[in-house]
Amino acid sequence: MVKKPKLSKSGKPRQLDPRGIVRGEKARVKTARYRKSSSTRWLHRQLNDPYVAAAKRDGYRSRAAYKLIELDEKFNFLHGAKSVVDLGAAPGGWTQVCAKLCAGDVGIIGIDLLDVDAVAGATFLKMDFTTDEAEQALLDLIDGPVDLVLSDMAAATTGHQNTDYIRTIGLVELAFHFAKKVLKKNGTFVAKVFAGGTDTKLLDEIRLDFDKVRHFKPPASRSESKETYLVAQGFKG
Repeated sequence: MVKKPKLSKSGKPRQLDPRGIVRGEKARVKTARYRKSSSTRWLHRQLNDPYVAAAKRDGYRSRAAYKLIELDEKFNFLHGAKSVVDLGAAPGGWTQVCAKLCAGDVGIIGIDLLDVDAVAGATFLKMDFTTDEAEQALLDLIDGPVDLVLSDMAAATTGHQNTDYIRTIGLVELAFHFAKKVLKKNGTFVAKVFAGGTDTKLLDEIRLDFDKVRHFKPPASRSESKETYLVAQGFKG
């Protein structure tokens, strides 16, 4: 006997992807007297975001965990990785994914300006990665070359597109130069970039140090978001 698909209130079948993320009829958010319109829009988006629901179901701290999962599904860099540095780790969703999908004895070091709740197998630093002190603290914790450097860092937005782009590229550049110091041969570097992708000069520099450099916007990234991800694989050492 074939099971009938679950129906939404409108009678239409709900859409289900391989991860069990359901896309169906949207919930409505009632306006409140003292709630700002921006807060109402945020609530509406959260309530109707299938990745938010999936994160709650799967125990991930944020929907961003699925961005890393989808990046790995396309580029396959997590399996076998035994050492990971997670830049901009809060709230810890990417660290959770690494702990689950990397090698069984994976060691993870994360850093962020914000507190990050403990994740088994991970060590967190509450520091500003852009400072020399933070980089040295990371280097002191790293025991030998690492397999993977991840950066989901993004500069605080100003509303001015060119300024925000330059500030974000600055973080990508810092993360890249750090990655060159710690990655082992054939290691992988993944970083969030915005708007026009990676600066041409920086991209040329990255291509000199890696066998493959590609950009990809995972499905979990909201369509209205300007973010995409740079994936550089095969570090030449």
